[in-house]
Amino acid sequence: MREFFKSKGFKFLLALIAFLVGIMIYSVTKGGYSVSGKSIINTISKPFRTVSNSISMKIEGTADKISRAEEIYDENQSLKDEINKLQEQLTEYESLKIENEELRMLIGIKKAHPDLTTSRFCKVIGYTTNDPFMSFTINVGSADGIEPNFPVATAEGIVGITLEVSEHTTTVRTILSPDLSIAVKSSSSDDDTGIIEGSIKSAKDELTNLIHLRTDNTLKKNDLLITDGSSGLFPKGYSVGKVKSVGMDSNGISARAVIKPCVDITSLDSVFVITNFTGKRGSADEN
Repeated sequence: MREFFKSKGFKFLLALIAFLVGIMIYSVTKGGYSVSGKSIINTISKPFRTVSNSISMKIEGTADKISRAEEIYDENQSLKDEINKLQEQLTEYESLKIENEELRMLIGIKKAHPDLTTSRFCKVIGYTTNDPFMSFTINVGSADGIEPNFPVATAEGIVGITLEVSEHTTTVRTILSPDLSIAVKSSSSDDDTGIIEGSIKSAKDELTNLIHLRTDNTLKKNDLLITDGSSGLFPKGYSVGKVKSVGMDSNGISARAVIKPCVDITSLDSVFVITNFTGKRGSADEN
């Protein structure tokens, strides 16, 4: 015990008590209060009560947050559900907007070409892998009255022709292909006629060719080419492409032209199929 009274711990404890007593006496005398047991206790305990009150308030705040956590979670879930509903409504609105625009275009096409009977607008499901001529598949088939060798188009112009038809899907061969020939003429001259026929070289640049063109033709850049309807495979007077350049063929007998299709074949979202038109013949290849 004697060693404890001589230890540093005991000396520190005495110094701490003396310090607290000094603060107490100073506080009491400065405030003009008489020294009493109650005031001494209040003065000594005041710092501890302050800390205790602060801790108590923090605990109460934390408890309140915990108690409201479930309420906040339910509110967040409700907001998420509302956002999902709004997104669904927006998607539905955009879909209806597209459908209305497609119907508007079909009405315009029917006015310009009253002899045409067409399918609804069909969605392009995807392009054929590794096909340089950009053949693609659409979401209609024999169940929708589609047959091989039906013209495929957009409001801007001819896209190609139906090739392989299943019950609910159809493969379309495009005008970039050398396996599809379309008889055309200039929209401004019945004398400037020829055959649209693709090639690997021109397809790389998203172009096609006009062959069997008279050497004394009057075609010039940006002239519009339209179907002449002579074969019965394509309707008459439908846009196909515009002249990019004109020159002599390698055979030296006829001229040829490079043609930019009216339709961007490489980025199609939807097309329609022409199922009937004036002058239509049975399924066969056009020469």
